[in-house]
Amino acid sequence: MNPLPTTFFARDTLIVARDMLGTHLVRRHPDGSARIGRIVETEAYTQDDPAFHGWGLLDPETGKLRHQGRAADLFKPPGTAYVYLIYGIHWLLNVVTEREGIGGAVLIRAVEPIEGIDRMRADRSVSRDRDLTNGPGKLTQAFGIDGDDHTRDLTEPPIFFTRGHPVSDEQVETTSRIGISKGVDRSWRFLVRGNRFVSSGTPSDEKYSD
Repeated sequence: MNPLPTTFFARDTLIVARDMLGTHLVRRHPDGSARIGRIVETEAYTQDDPAFHGWGLLDPETGKLRHQGRAADLFKPPGTAYVYLIYGIHWLLNVVTEREGIGGAVLIRAVEPIEGIDRMRADRSVSRDRDLTNGPGKLTQAFGIDGDDHTRDLTEPPIFFTRGHPVSDEQVETTSRIGISKGVDRSWRFLVRGNRFVSSGTPSDEKYSD
């Protein structure tokens, strides 16, 4: 399993988000075993996006960050992990995109389990396999990903992505992103149409429509 290289992530964020559909998320363990999931849902975030954690952080005149902090890590080299906690409970995995100094990231929202399912079941304690990884907080728990993985290089083991199997344009569906109140007009959520492991949240443009 060869990890996707830095060059894969050093591109336009929306292109990366779409192209990550069908790739594999891999967590390799010291004993040689692995947890593997096929990515079936992503979301894109860019520095000019009001829903982006680093929005307004880059000074347009100087091209430098106004201040440091966790959000500044979204401007790190492509392929860097940006992991954050929501609701004080769920860790979410993002991979930094664009070239270093330009803010961008792709949120991994859902994967279809392929390998290491018994380990996922042990960590998730759910009755249905479809509930193992059909959401961004669920998949991080299933893969044992947490705050310790923040800023990890995702182009090398133990956590990385591989090519997997490409998804045709006919299989790709786009919607507004989920769980945001800003930038709801942007159809930057990419998913594999009809896949049962896609998360069930309501797109934000529907939730906040008049």
